[in-house]
Amino acid sequence: MRTRPPTQVTALPPEFRARLMEHAQEVSFAGGTRLFNEGGVADRFWIMKSGVVTLDLHVPGRQAAVVESLGSGELVGWSWMVKPHQWHLGAEAMTPVRAYQFDAAEVRTLMDADPALGSAVGAWVTQVLAHRLQAARIRLLDLYAPHGSGSTV
Repeated sequence: MRTRPPTQVTALPPEFRARLMEHAQEVSFAGGTRLFNEGGVADRFWIMKSGVVTLDLHVPGRQAAVVESLGSGELVGWSWMVKPHQWHLGAEAMTPVRAYQFDAAEVRTLMDADPALGSAVGAWVTQVLAHRLQAARIRLLDLYAPHGSGSTV
């Protein structure tokens, strides 16, 4: 299995991780639950405790393409950071999921009040975003590009 440290909450320095976790609410989702759909309002995000969530991308005329599977310690949702705060992907619990849920507006206010925290969370989410964009690109090439045009990285 590949390592993905930038997507893990442990990529945040411990003092900022602890401050962020003070605002967490524990939630559970049954397998098959849609967490969000592309284009919806991105007003919260989650850090996975257990289970599997898949991220998918709407493809007109086809079934949604799963671009990545997320597990324990990983961030689900980054669109809450970027105006207009609309989901860029969809997400579904593939197994029963336990997670920490965060109110996006509350966390953005916290980040504005503490620039060091804001910078750390922003850097972490940016790393996650870069990883997700690359994963989506590779997955879509795997699915739709002519054979041999995808990346092996």
